[in-house]
Amino acid sequence: MFERWGDSLWAYRAAFVLIALGVLFVRMLPLGSVAGDWPGPDIMLCLMLAWVTQRPDHLPMGLLALVVLAEDMILMRPPGLWAAIVILATEFLRARSSLTRELGFVAEWILIAGVMIAMLLAYRLAFAIAFMSQPGFGFAFAQTVGSILMYPVVVWVLRVALQLRKLTPGELDAKGRRL
Repeated sequence: MFERWGDSLWAYRAAFVLIALGVLFVRMLPLGSVAGDWPGPDIMLCLMLAWVTQRPDHLPMGLLALVVLAEDMILMRPPGLWAAIVILATEFLRARSSLTRELGFVAEWILIAGVMIAMLLAYRLAFAIAFMSQPGFGFAFAQTVGSILMYPVVVWVLRVALQLRKLTPGELDAKGRRL
């Protein structure tokens, strides 16, 4: 899809924003909202973590913050709380990009699972400290497990549809700089 544009950062950033808008639009649709149903996975979280793990240079922190903050506002979550947790998680992964570059997929998946569980616990801890009501732990944990199981699918779609792949050690960008 992006072969014609090469490694254009702006094309990938625009694709991320368009995909995020599409996922948010589908999430807002009243599909299958019967009480007691299993929660669906957080596709947006999977998308962000997969993209930052595969190509940390494509998504700047500011763009991620704007997208997640807009998602907070639209979904009526506490503004900035989930955005701050997502930024901390993505920056944690970005700082370990050289490590994840050399990991196999199973090890990367375990790392992402740990990050997602830590994000769940941090979000619930912030709610508990503020004495805010929150959904049951089983509901939130089921959504996290669904997100962990959906992560390989999201990575596969990003690799097939956008040719988004991990950097190889010693790879150069379009200007000849080492990545």
